Amino acid sequence: MFPETFAQHWIERLTKPGETVLDPFSGRGTTALTALLCGRNAISSDVNDVAICLTRAKTTPPSLGRLKGRISQLRRDFEPSAWKAEAKQADEFFQHAYAPATLEQILYLRKTLEWKRSRVDNMVAALMLGSLHGEAATSARYLSNQMPRTISTKPRYSVKFWKQRNLVAPCRDAFKVLTSIADFRYESPLPLGISVVLHSDMRSLPRLIDTQKSEQISCAITSPPYLNVTSFEEDQWLRLWFLGGLSYPKKGVVSRDDRHGTADNYWSFIGDMWRSLGAVMAPRSHVVIRIGSRRISPDLLKRGLTGCSQFTGRKIKLVGSQVTEIVNRQTDAFRPGTKGCVVELDCHFRFAD
Repeated sequence: MFPETFAQHWIERLTKPGETVLDPFSGRGTTALTALLCGRNAISSDVNDVAICLTRAKTTPPSLGRLKGRISQLRRDFEPSAWKAEAKQADEFFQHAYAPATLEQILYLRKTLEWKRSRVDNMVAALMLGSLHGEAATSARYLSNQMPRTISTKPRYSVKFWKQRNLVAPCRDAFKVLTSIADFRYESPLPLGISVVLHSDMRSLPRLIDTQKSEQISCAITSPPYLNVTSFEEDQWLRLWFLGGLSYPKKGVVSRDDRHGTADNYWSFIGDMWRSLGAVMAPRSHVVIRIGSRRISPDLLKRGLTGCSQFTGRKIKLVGSQVTEIVNRQTDAFRPGTKGCVVELDCHFRFAD
């Protein structure tokens, strides 16, 4: 993830109001939301269900009235007795992760919400994803036993962690939590502007984006998957489960590009990214990329990223770059000693044609 301030800095520096900003790896929708708040339009794409749900919720939210009305309807239609058996039969992880009554509500919402079809259900699902797990000991907004809020720790590790510390899941009312978070999220005005969210691989952008209008895409701000650092299918497995995925972490189900074992495969993937950008970006447009690795030095990352930019088939140059150090990783408190990415590289490119 990169912060809103990162996206805002480049959007305000490189684009004008009314122009369009692209993020081919949408993630949590930071670039798209920031673009709208800055008076720009946004196009986003991702293969990750979590990314799509969050980006749509941030950029095309329903009214607060519709949202709270839907939460009230879901509460009225919920019958605890219909979900007790399924909750009792859930895997050990879920038995320890949630209080019985809370798990019943989560299972009901998981099966009921049509987040892919309904904008209001998408928002309800997005709010659930934000509360599905987190630091329950310090905030009543989280439904789970003690977990990091940023990633879903793996089942066996989590159960061992909770048992060793005698941690018990809090009994929380999911509907009450949803209503509270909805009020908080809607304190600020809703974003304006046009947002297009594509549930697709970035390689499909040339087919999905009208190239006759591509001159409107004046800037791309993105962060592709890092080489052999993390796996969204593993780190977000619990959120993916809530959206209809597997009840355990498994790589390679959603994307074979989630994490690469070799540098050759990784740079081939980055080359594909550049091909897509070359096909849809406007003349003299900008590309800002944040990238990282725990095995490759920033200098080699820059050389690789710059070399692969030639796959655009267009004239492009590196305008500038900057290395930043990553500090205060949240997972250190839960998995001390893990070796993640320690530095990140920001590169600013511009098409010369």
